[in-house]
Amino acid sequence: MSSNGLGGSMVILLPERLDPSRKVETPSHTAMNPPSETPESHVNGMTTPSRPPSAALKAKIRPKKAPELQTIERRNWLIHLHYVRKEFELCKQLIREQLDETRGMCEYANYVQGLIMRQEGKIQESFELFQLCNILNPSSIENIKQMARALFLLGRHKLAVEAYIQAENKCDKADWEIHHNLGICYMHLKEYDSAREQLIFALEQNKHHQTFAMLAKLYLLENDVASAINTYRAAIEYFPENADLHTTLGLLFMQTGKHQQAFENLGTALTFDPNNTRAILAAGSMMQSHQDFDVALAKYRVAAQTIPESPPLWNNIAMCFFGKKKYVAAISCLKRANYLAPFDWKILYNLGLVHLTMQQYTSAFHFLSAAVNLRPTKGHIFMLLAISLTYLDDEENARQAYEQAIALESRDPSVCLNYAVFLHNHDDAEGARRMIDEFEARVVKFRQATGADLDTEVMEIGAKLAAILGVSGSVFQKRSGRTMLEAEDETVLPAEKLIAAKDAEKDVGGTPQEEGDAINPPENSTLLVPSTHNPEVHDPPAETSETSDTAAIPSTSEQEASNSDTQQAPSEENEESDKYKDEDLV
Repeated sequence: MSSNGLGGSMVILLPERLDPSRKVETPSHTAMNPPSETPESHVNGMTTPSRPPSAALKAKIRPKKAPELQTIERRNWLIHLHYVRKEFELCKQLIREQLDETRGMCEYANYVQGLIMRQEGKIQESFELFQLCNILNPSSIENIKQMARALFLLGRHKLAVEAYIQAENKCDKADWEIHHNLGICYMHLKEYDSAREQLIFALEQNKHHQTFAMLAKLYLLENDVASAINTYRAAIEYFPENADLHTTLGLLFMQTGKHQQAFENLGTALTFDPNNTRAILAAGSMMQSHQDFDVALAKYRVAAQTIPESPPLWNNIAMCFFGKKKYVAAISCLKRANYLAPFDWKILYNLGLVHLTMQQYTSAFHFLSAAVNLRPTKGHIFMLLAISLTYLDDEENARQAYEQAIALESRDPSVCLNYAVFLHNHDDAEGARRMIDEFEARVVKFRQATGADLDTEVMEIGAKLAAILGVSGSVFQKRSGRTMLEAEDETVLPAEKLIAAKDAEKDVGGTPQEEGDAINPPENSTLLVPSTHNPEVHDPPAETSETSDTAAIPSTSEQEASNSDTQQAPSEENEESDKYKDEDLV
């Protein structure tokens, strides 16, 4: 309704469809957009907002999730993964983060950090971390065992024994590892009876090759070679494919003179492990002892690809060249061996011998003096030193060196014969007769002990000198048997000029084993072990195979036996230097 110009009102009638006040009811079956469907305005791109129904709003509202609680072990799996992959830097970074979050209360993070510290050589720090782990979890046996191992590596063997006994008391049943490690600790404390008891008990719980090896070494420390051999034989029955056991048993057979059995065991070791350097060196030394230098050099060539910086290897190669009379090559190899091991007295001894053979007496005196300073208990070094002093016209010192050689070497006839020649050359007939008599007595003992005779040339020299001095004896009669020893006399008889610094044509095997020394298997690495290297006083199963020539005149039975074995057993000094290796424990 509106007003018009005449002052009255006027009603405007609109069509029904245009009436804004009219409400049109649309049947439900004709609705374009049911409540459950998306509004048309959204589908067509129109901006007119449409409010969803209340049911839809209620469906979208969800209850709030409870906050996650961070456990202190949530990264343990990742730390373990990086540790076993030897990704130590990432592992240490995760450990730091874990310890920062837990304020140092995560046992596993501290445990793995202690293991990493020990591998890095930080034994004291690792021990402190294992102590912390033991405080966090006093009921854990593994923490106590790791503490004991750290104490062992620190050389505190008594405390290590106490820790292992504490771990044993907490065990529900016997633990082979604890008894094995207790045996090793007792070995270092030189309580051999307790060590033997623990190792035998460990073998009753579990037949393990490391325990067999340690028990055999214990027998060797007690100079019971037969029991050690029997132990290795028992170990091979349980582990017939273990090359290290075969190698060590072969070396023991070599040192006891059973060369056939030694060759069989070394061959078995090379069958299972063709690159076993200890077995290769031992087999090469056997070839070398039979003067088969070319085959021995072929063996050493294979070993040189694996251990090119091994002093014993280059020493043996040098003595092969010496046996082939290639003296310059021998000196070159010995100089390399001396560079790699400057304090090895056998290498210095061989250098002195080669220079003496080449009539370079000043150089021979230089190396023999160094050798005698390192090993003042070897009579053969003093004998060669006396020969070099003789050619350097130092009679007084040569006489003193011979006297020292006679005092230190009580079994080798060659020392007495060389001294007799020296005394005869310097007009001391009475002293020469006394030395000839001593020479005869030692030859008789040598024949009784070995059933063999000395080298024919040596006996001829002794017979000629005895004839000159007016001494006669049945000892100089020729015998059918003779040994493989062939060496030169470095002195000159003025009347006969029988010998004059001859070239050595003998096998250049190992020097005589010292009286009273224990025959110990090399370790390496093992070692002990061994190691390599490796867990070993499995000290490593270390390659200490070395050769050295005999003296100017052939040596006796002790040298003859050692000539066929250039794989030297580890000395007590080496055992002391390697006694704290981690490979000793398992």
